[in-house]
Amino acid sequence: MTEIAKLLGERIRRIRKEKGLSQEQLGELAGLSEKYIGQVERGEKNLTIESQYKIAHGLNLSLEELFRSLDPIVREDALGELLELLSNRPKADQSMILEVAKVILKQQERGK
Repeated sequence: MTEIAKLLGERIRRIRKEKGLSQEQLGELAGLSEKYIGQVERGEKNLTIESQYKIAHGLNLSLEELFRSLDPIVREDALGELLELLSNRPKADQSMILEVAKVILKQQERGK
C-alpha cells in the first residue's frame, strides 16, 4: 500500500490508543468492522473520504485534525519548529504546553 496509507493508519492507531479505545470500540463508533479498522491501521486499505470521515468522527476529530501531521506546512522558523515538536504529542501534553505558554506571555506583557 502507499506510504500515505501507512502514515494515516499509524496516526489512527496512535490516536485510538491515546483515547483508550480498542479496534472493536472504534469500529462501533465509526460504523465500520473491527477487521476493517485493523486493515486501515496496518496501511492495507486505501480509504474513501467517507471512511476517513467515519473514522475521524469515531475518534471525535475533524478531518483536518486527523490529517494535520501527515502533510504539515513546512516553516523554517521558530513557529515551525514548535509545531513540529507538538504535532506528535498527545493532546494532554499540547494543552499543558499551551497553558504554560499563556502564563509566560502574560508575564512578558506585564513586564512591558
